[in-house]
Amino acid sequence: MKIKPLPPLNSLVAFEAASRHLSFTLAANELNVTQGAVSRQIRQLEEYLGTALFMRINRTINLTATGSLYYQSISNSLIDISTVTGDVKKWQGDRKVTVVTTNAMAALWLMPRVPDFQRRYEDIDLRILVSDTIQDLRQMDCNIALFYCRTPPQNMKATPLFSEEVFPVCSPGYLEKIGGPAQPAEVIFNKTLLCLEDAHADWLGWDEWFSAVDLPNIRPKNRININNYPMLLQAALNGQGIALAWGGLSDNYLESGALVRPVPQVHATRSSFSLLEPVEKSLVPASVKLFRAWLLAQGTAAVA
Repeated sequence: MKIKPLPPLNSLVAFEAASRHLSFTLAANELNVTQGAVSRQIRQLEEYLGTALFMRINRTINLTATGSLYYQSISNSLIDISTVTGDVKKWQGDRKVTVVTTNAMAALWLMPRVPDFQRRYEDIDLRILVSDTIQDLRQMDCNIALFYCRTPPQNMKATPLFSEEVFPVCSPGYLEKIGGPAQPAEVIFNKTLLCLEDAHADWLGWDEWFSAVDLPNIRPKNRININNYPMLLQAALNGQGIALAWGGLSDNYLESGALVRPVPQVHATRSSFSLLEPVEKSLVPASVKLFRAWLLAQGTAAVA
């Protein structure tokens, strides 16, 4: 959709400066142009709008009522554009890395490892953006993305970080309450299942998991549906039920004993958590290469 009507954009910059200083001369000095150039830009803008923006009295200028209202909107808009432009420029340097990943990957895998990267590369700044929808990558300018996906998005190259292994977890207290690991699967799973309610079709659900490990499709007494994976694991930690866990995202909780595996079955698929990179970017900064190598080493360590 074409944005219209739009006045001559250079005239808006001249108008904002002249309005702020209430002086064509000071505006010209700030913009490094002549006073006559500023005056012409203002006249061009007034002709375009069909109304006067300044009152010119005895070599002084003041904003008209219309000019004052217009100045407030134009000033705010130019400040917004300046802020966004600064943010974009800030993250285009050779010592910056922008990475996009999901809430789960950020909270449970990446952020606990970031201190190690900071110790190794103190002069590289990381910018971590979170999105749970892989389709958002089309609108996000990033150097690297970390997602679980069976098929990488168009124009993205995928490098596996670690494979997908899916198994149930719960708190030790919850397992004790339902009778311990010696109970048959029908007893262990028939009370409360914690279910990930997510629009991402690639995530494995309980029905698929039961089928993959040759267990009957057990119907629990109740389910708790949560659309955020870190919150789902938190519910398991709180003893509220049994959740499906992804290896690599739950390792810290298993190693600490905060979560346990109530049954030995595990489903290992051919899919993986992947490092995604835009294929069209030919110039890769040194900082991105270092971050990429570090990520791949972390992925290797996760499966070792």
